[in-house]
Parts: sequence; structure tokens; C-alpha cells
Amino acid sequence: MIDPRDMEHCVAAIRHGSRSFHAASKLLPRSLRDPALALYAFCRLADDAVDLQPNKSEAVLRLQERLDMAYAGRPQNAPADRAFAAIIADFEMPRALPEALLEGLAWDAMGRRYSTLSELRAYSARVASAVGAMMCVLMRVRDGDALARACDLGVAMQLTNIARDVGEDAREGRLYLPLEWFDEAGIEPEDFLAAPHPSTQMAGMLHRLLREADDLYARSEAGVAALPRACRPGIYAARHVYAGIGHQVRGAGYDSVTRRAMTSTRQKLGWLSLAMLRAGATYVMPRSAMIYARPLPECAFLVDAAAARAPQRGDWSDTLYATMAQLKARDTGRGFALIDGDAGDRYRA
Repeated sequence: MIDPRDMEHCVAAIRHGSRSFHAASKLLPRSLRDPALALYAFCRLADDAVDLQPNKSEAVLRLQERLDMAYAGRPQNAPADRAFAAIIADFEMPRALPEALLEGLAWDAMGRRYSTLSELRAYSARVASAVGAMMCVLMRVRDGDALARACDLGVAMQLTNIARDVGEDAREGRLYLPLEWFDEAGIEPEDFLAAPHPSTQMAGMLHRLLREADDLYARSEAGVAALPRACRPGIYAARHVYAGIGHQVRGAGYDSVTRRAMTSTRQKLGWLSLAMLRAGATYVMPRSAMIYARPLPECAFLVDAAAARAPQRGDWSDTLYATMAQLKARDTGRGFALIDGDAGDRYRA
């Protein structure tokens, strides 16, 4: 069980660091709310540990050590680490899931860019769908179809975040939109990073990204009915709150460069109310055939890992080890080349 003092720290971290999830969590049953907030606190800690540090490679390698310690039952003496170690023990959290998140953070540390939408989905699977799969584990849901829809929701939410943060990311030298989209729009990525500005071409890319997100939000809804009834309002709330961010981007004329889409407290309350109504409707609505849609190829390894019911590494983790080896080499100043078997791209330190 999570120590109440550690839980208080986790709740405070989410209240200040992720207002959208904190709002949605109010609709979760207490038995799920505390471990969910603790899980998000650990994930938030991991994200901030990389994003806010000048030496990002060292930060990721340190996170790997903290994850090893948590799975060994000897977490670092910090509230989020102790709470996450309790989650591992109580829910048999498959190790491949937080390791996938760690790999996504490593890709961030390397400044990796994505040539295609599929590669961007692979990144989103790691930094967002992995969290969705872990949420299913907290709900004691190990059904492959439900897990696939949770992963759809994770990718949709991450694509929405990317659409919202284009300008902010560009000013930090980060670029997530597929490079082939820049080619099609006739924009040089380096030129955009040097002088970010809204344009018709950029609006077209954001429209395309949010349309992909909307398709995945629609796919994800079929999985809600497969969740425990008490959990459905909170998941619907997360879906509507994050989709609402996309609506704000559209309302701003797809200008995410000079402005950042924000949602008001009144809007959040409206979406929470809608979530309650929709969750009630799922009690009587027939099950959608969309529940049986195959998982996105980029998320299939997460579905397999979460369904396995064992806190173990999977075969996919060889790619994580290769990524960590690359980070270690960068950290010690040794140059090398790595072929990424998933993306098929060559990256040089």
C-alpha cells in the first residue's frame, strides 16, 4: 500500500503539474484515484527530470537506475519512487510499460525527429500509450481489446499535446511534426526552428495532426465499456478534456506558434459533466464492434506486455538497451552509429 504521506506529495505534484489529469481524476473511484495519481506523479517526475535538466542524457540514465531500484523493491528515498514501488508490488506492473516510457524520454534526450506519422505514433506510444496501458493495469484490466483502445487514447492525447505546443517546442529547438509533412509543405525544418511563425502550411499540418487524433479518440471510446463501471467517467473525462485542447487549437486558426491553447475551468466542468452522462449511457448501449479493431502496429508491444500479467522485460527491450547504450556513449563523448530497427533510420552521435 502507498504510504499516506507519499500520497499527499503525489497529489500535490499532479495538482500543480498536470491540471487536466487532476480534474479528470476527480471522477475516478477512490480505490483507483490514489494509485492513478501516484502513477502520474512518477511519470511527471520522469518527464521533468529530463525536460528541465541541461544534461538530458545523464538524467535519463539516472531514471533507469531509479526504475531498477523500484523493481528491486529498494526505491530511491523519494515519495514518488516509494509510491511507484508500491504500485509495482500491488498490481504486478509489467516492467516493459515504464521502460517504454523511459525509451520515449531517451528519444527526447537525443533530440530525435520523426520522418513519418508512423514514427511519431511510435514515440507517442512510448510517452503516452504506455501510461494508458499502466492505467488499465491499475484497473485490473488485462483484456487485449480494451488495452488496444487505451493505447489509441494515449496516442490521440499525445498528438493533441504536440499540436498545442508547436511554438513552445520550436523555441526550445524541438520538432515533432513528421519531417515528410514539411517536405510536402515546402518548408525547411531548420528555417522554421530558426524563426517559428504561423502560416497556411503550418495550419494544414496541424489540421492533419488533429484529424488523426480525432480518429483515434473515436476508436478509443469503444474500450470504455470494457472498463469497470466506476472507472468509466474518469476516462471519458480525460478523453473530452484533452480533445477540448484540440478544439481550442482549431478555434485559434491552428496558430500554435504565437499562442498556446488553454481551457477554462468552466469548460473543464462542462466536459466532466458530459463524461458522467456518457458513462451512464454506456451501461445500456450495445458494445461497439470497434472494440475488436487491431491495435496500432506501433502500440502492439504495449498490449502484449500489459496482457502478460508479469513484471518482466519483453523481447522488445533490446531496443531500449540499444538506446541506453547510445546515451551512455554520448555522455562519455564517444561517437558511433546506430541502426534503429523500428524506424529504419541511422542516427549519429
